[in-house]
Amino acid sequence: MSDTHLPKRAKELPARLLAELPHADVVLHAGDWVDTDTLDLLESRSRRLIGVYGNNDGPELRARLAEVAEADLDGLRLGAVHETGPAQGREARCSARFPDLDVLVFGHSHIPWDTTTPSGLRLLNPGSPTDRRRQPYCTYMTATVTRGRLTDVELHRLPRRTA
Repeated sequence: MSDTHLPKRAKELPARLLAELPHADVVLHAGDWVDTDTLDLLESRSRRLIGVYGNNDGPELRARLAEVAEADLDGLRLGAVHETGPAQGREARCSARFPDLDVLVFGHSHIPWDTTTPSGLRLLNPGSPTDRRRQPYCTYMTATVTRGRLTDVELHRLPRRTA
């Protein structure tokens, strides 16, 4: 997930997303948490949490999170960062900046993204589960990692919130 912006964009994380946390071996948040309560919640409900700070995250979150996180997940070299710059040229920029990764998860735009660069780097943006901006739905992603391969990447659309 990314760009939760709590409690400014929503009061809480969607129940459907929270229900998935206990089933995940790893939960990843690609920045713009906005409050430390969300970080505390995800840390308490996740077996393993990988998170980075975003441009809307203040000093408390920046003290607890890195700008870039990298992890080896069963042989898959995964990275997370909040911002990757404009869509135009993203593949080339990310391939040059992260040549040793297999997958890079990013946020910032609130726009779901799933591409593979010519160098083989998979770029994923899960969108936002709380702030759809110009998108038709709020979203998050799930995936499976087995023996160094990313499979079953799924973008989940959340129902629209009622007032």
